Parts: sequence; structure tokens; C-alpha cells
Amino acid sequence: MLAVSKTTHEKEWLVLKTDTAECFHNLTANKESLPELSGVQKNKLKHLTIVSLAARMKCIPYSVLLKDLEMKNLRELEDLIIEAVYSDIIQGKLDQRSQLFEVDLCIGRDIQRKDSSDIVKTLQEWCDGCEAVLSGIEQQVLRANLCRENHNRTQQQMETEVTNIKKTLKASASTSSQEVDPQLMERDAAQPAEQRQPLKKMSKVKGLVPIRH
Repeated sequence: MLAVSKTTHEKEWLVLKTDTAECFHNLTANKESLPELSGVQKNKLKHLTIVSLAARMKCIPYSVLLKDLEMKNLRELEDLIIEAVYSDIIQGKLDQRSQLFEVDLCIGRDIQRKDSSDIVKTLQEWCDGCEAVLSGIEQQVLRANLCRENHNRTQQQMETEVTNIKKTLKASASTSSQEVDPQLMERDAAQPAEQRQPLKKMSKVKGLVPIRH
């Protein structure tokens, strides 16, 4: 492409360069070195100028659009924006009250050498952000593992204490029963025979069922 730029097709090369990378206001600045553009070419360059502005601003004031597109009529400006939206190169909505074009998304334009440093900076910031998120996740994992270990340790201690308490209560109950029974036997042996309560014998009584004739 650089070889073409130095041949007899230099003007066509400048048109291609303007169409892919520049904005509409550059057309006026380089008017003498460029061939006359058709209405379709100018309209396309205006659309791409809106795309370039949308890549830098989420809300583009009408005043900025009018200046960069070298337009004076608001109605024509809004029609141009609507054309760009229907061409599917940009999405957004017009805010006529605030005189703004609110950008939702737009296509990307060709990358230039001057954009390399910004791209590298953006990618580096993205990498730094990823590393920060990864570090935060690792810290959360370590904290979660520590909490789980503490919980398991506490639960094990509680289960051990409950088991020991059950053993203690069981041993105490067994000891108490062994101490009470001999005391009752000694008390009964010390009482006279006539004062001892005899055991009542249960007698079985058979009921008679009358027979009806």
C-alpha cells in the first residue's frame, strides 16, 4: 500500500486513507490534494465520522456533530444519524431536548499506528484488572478454607464434649442405682416382720356369663 501511495495513484490512495481512517473535517483540510468526492463518498465519510466520535464519547452533543460534519441544519443532522443507525454501523437514540446523541454501540474503524500505544495501554490495564481479580479470588478461597477448617475443628470438639458428657451421666446413673439398692435392703431387714408390707397376690376371678333360655 505504501508503494501505491508513491505512484500515479497517489490521489486515490489519499481518498482510500481518508475513507478508512480520517474524518469529514480532514476532507476540507486536504481538499487540494484530494480528488473531488461524490455525494455518496461524502455521506459515507460523514457516517464514519459519527462512528469515530461514538468510539470516544457515549453522549455526543449536537454542537460537536455539527462542527465535525460541517453542517448547520439540525434536521439534516438528525436525518444523517438515522441513516447511520439504519445502516447498522451505530446504535443509539436521539435526545432532542438535551441536544444529544446517546450511543449504545458502534462498529470499529481501521487501526492506525498512532492508536497502537492506546491499544497497548488498554490491554495492559485489562491484564492488571484480571490479575487483581484472580488475586482476590485466591484470597477468598484461602479464607473459605480457613473458615471450613475452623468449623470442622469446632464441630469435632463439640461432638467430643457431648460424648464425654453422655459417658459421665451414664456412669453417674449407674453408681447412684448401685448405692440406693443396698440401702433399701438394709432398711427392710431392720424392720420387724409384722411391719413389712406383704406382697399382694393377684387372684384371677372368672366371670359367669348367664345363659338365656
